[in-house]
Amino acid sequence: MNALTSFLKQSDIFYQLTPTQLDMVANLCQEKEFNEGDIIFEENSSSKELYIIAKGEVDILINPTYQGGSSPGDKTRTSIAKLERGQSFGEIALVDEGLRSATARASQKETQLLIIPRDKLIMLCDTYPQLGYRLMHNLAADLAMKIRNADLRIQDQLLYAPQGN
Repeated sequence: MNALTSFLKQSDIFYQLTPTQLDMVANLCQEKEFNEGDIIFEENSSSKELYIIAKGEVDILINPTYQGGSSPGDKTRTSIAKLERGQSFGEIALVDEGLRSATARASQKETQLLIIPRDKLIMLCDTYPQLGYRLMHNLAADLAMKIRNADLRIQDQLLYAPQGN
């Protein structure tokens, strides 16, 4: 088992994949390094990749006032999540080729990402249904956890934020 396959095995989204299945996914990965502050993708850009953090951290940012048009500047963006090694993002691209709902930015120097193209991963899932089932099951669990965490943050804001008159 090579280093990339060993790393993928530790990522929640690839939980319970066999070593052979992990090797097949590893063959799809492209490694790319980002410096602190580099934008990985912009809010409302097209969505065609899944990202896994191999090294460093990534901030997920939104512009709460953004309503289309040109891309917002950093000053209007609010961080909604900080992701660490082993975590994935951009997973909505696997089920919907729509526009991204947030901006992703490297928050440490030498942030290394594994990028998996949607079309190649979907083809692998179609070719190997057991791999596809397990991956989509793990994806659903990951997204459910993210939705629960977002719900808790919203609830916290509604209950504990200062009320204006």
